Amino acid sequence: MSTQAPARLGTTDRLLPVWIIAAMASGLLLAVFAPAVGKFLHAFTIGSVSVPIAVGLLVMMYPVLAKVQYSDAGAVARDRTLMISSLVMNWLVGPALMFTLAWIFLPDLPEYRTGLIIVGLARCIAMVMIWNDLACGDREAAAFLVAINSVFQVGAFGALGWFYLQVLPSWLGLPTTSVEFSFWAITLSVIIFLGIPLLAGYLSRRIGEKTRGRDWYEQKFLPRISPLAVGGLLLTIVMLFALQGQQVIDRPWDVARIALPLLAYFVVTFLLGFGLGLLVGLGYERTATLAFTAAGNNFELAIAVAIGTFGATSGQALAGIVGPLIEVPVLVALVYVSLWLRGRLFRASADTPAPLTEKVAS
Repeated sequence: MSTQAPARLGTTDRLLPVWIIAAMASGLLLAVFAPAVGKFLHAFTIGSVSVPIAVGLLVMMYPVLAKVQYSDAGAVARDRTLMISSLVMNWLVGPALMFTLAWIFLPDLPEYRTGLIIVGLARCIAMVMIWNDLACGDREAAAFLVAINSVFQVGAFGALGWFYLQVLPSWLGLPTTSVEFSFWAITLSVIIFLGIPLLAGYLSRRIGEKTRGRDWYEQKFLPRISPLAVGGLLLTIVMLFALQGQQVIDRPWDVARIALPLLAYFVVTFLLGFGLGLLVGLGYERTATLAFTAAGNNFELAIAVAIGTFGATSGQALAGIVGPLIEVPVLVALVYVSLWLRGRLFRASADTPAPLTEKVAS
């Protein structure tokens, strides 16, 4: 049987790493030469969530969730292999791996170590949709797994924080950290970064298909809104680094120390997730989705919790801030790794989803 060539990123997406680096550099330059921008972003907050950054994330998330075929959610939910694999990777392997790496790389820096453990507990519910789409993963499965992560995040974040910061260290004879997480910060993060764009995407598809038909929705509407995803991503990165970049610049050696376990975490978790999907026979699209939903983290929540619990200038907050500095370029690189593995380990399906910003012919 002949196989289709692996999907390739469109021109827009191939240049995405360059644009991301430029966005990060722009944010850092704003932090140094225009600190008023960071003060402006910090002035408009709900709880500890910056409203402008939340808007950027909503713009980023909406096009991806508008593409989801919500009628396929039942089939995704019935895939017990995918569901169990995702829960294991996200809520057992991910936090345990970050705990281990934090103690291996930062045994003498308790604030940064605690911050990394918090990052490991904040499972991704936002940007993972971008990486999954770029890698031609299963959009419907990604949306469903993100929703599952959100439910678990609200219910399990505090309990897992208590376990990994107090119970497990005491069992191992290690120093413990006393901390209380804000249930409001966790719930607010889920509502803003998933609930709003998910509802908007769902209503867009339902209303669009009902009033204008599926052909119009798929061939006219979606191509028009697709560029918003990359635009929102780049805008969010600029604002994040404008808001927090000064801390990164002021403590470069600390940033390097924090970056090493984060780099190891993202790569190892992705490879474990991809390997697990291959082992249990999920097929490429759902294997990629499993890997990216496991490797990504909700740095927005991690930063919000760290700032709300320990303060904006704390080492814990800095660890959360370094998260996207490492996660964004690493996961973009893993998109290329995923597509490379696809051509060598899987038979390409005939109905491969279009890359994120690819235009649909009208």
